[in-house]
Amino acid sequence: MEKVTVLVAVYNAQEYLADCLQSLLRQTLKDIQIVCVDDASTDSSLEILNAYAGHDARIEVIHLPENQGQAHARNVALSHARGKYICFLDSDDWLSDDALEQTVSVFESNPMTDSVLFRLVYSDAEGNSVSCYPMPASEVFSGYEAFKASLTWKIHGVYMVRAHIHKTFPYDESARSYSDDNTTRLHYLNSREVRCSQGTYFYRQHAQSVTHQVSVKRFDYLKANASMKRQLVECGSSDEVLNIYENERWLNCIGLYGFYFKYRHQLEPSERATGLSLLKETWQNIETERLTWRNRYKFGYIPFRGCWLLFRMQEEIYFSLREIKKCLKNDG
Repeated sequence: MEKVTVLVAVYNAQEYLADCLQSLLRQTLKDIQIVCVDDASTDSSLEILNAYAGHDARIEVIHLPENQGQAHARNVALSHARGKYICFLDSDDWLSDDALEQTVSVFESNPMTDSVLFRLVYSDAEGNSVSCYPMPASEVFSGYEAFKASLTWKIHGVYMVRAHIHKTFPYDESARSYSDDNTTRLHYLNSREVRCSQGTYFYRQHAQSVTHQVSVKRFDYLKANASMKRQLVECGSSDEVLNIYENERWLNCIGLYGFYFKYRHQLEPSERATGLSLLKETWQNIETERLTWRNRYKFGYIPFRGCWLLFRMQEEIYFSLREIKKCLKNDG
């Protein structure tokens, strides 16, 4: 059994793939398995993967005939994982040479630790470091504390986890975008301890990523949230956890109505209909009794259960007033 399995989902990554793979082959920890899944790339990614695999037996390449998304590709890789610990590396990102060794050392020094976060550094598209993800000063979190902190991104989701936890909670395939956050949160919630390491993960930011685009895909966040809620219920999560998540889900619904309000004219009619349908579905399924007083009664957040039209009127007024306030502030 290898010490670490690294899951690499690949789709049309020919520009950056060599940097990713070379960073893995330079690791000071040599006892690793690298499972690369080509998700039906249309560029030369598969040829690059096969060339590297031909020179290093630690690289295993799996080719999918049909593109099914990152979560599915990672799950295929996960099904082949043999390592004691598992992490992912996106095909346009890379690791510091000692990243895996540093992270494994945290596990081995702390037997109760089940998840270890990398030190996360953002880079631009050219690979120049831009900033480091700000993390809380605490060196150790309970699983519950890490779960709660991840909801508001006080801690990130780039980490290594014990294999038995990852295989119990594989990647959520409910949405093409955002559902990987669910997997991270379930891993944290089911960890005894969560710690941080000094091993660095370099995350390459792209202007074309979903979070930087006006796209109907942004509403996938609501699908992912609904899936997360189902999984928490199925796991028998406490009312405290469910209450926290339901409030987060409601805030996301309000936030995405704001996205719809601001950018609907840049979406096609069918995309606007899709967005509204997902917003309405979330509105209908929110358990209002779990919401805090503020998230239930503050103007702009009132659910108005039973009257979708009244809720929409509130949101239109609320976000119109916010735009007016913003304009007045800029003029002043």
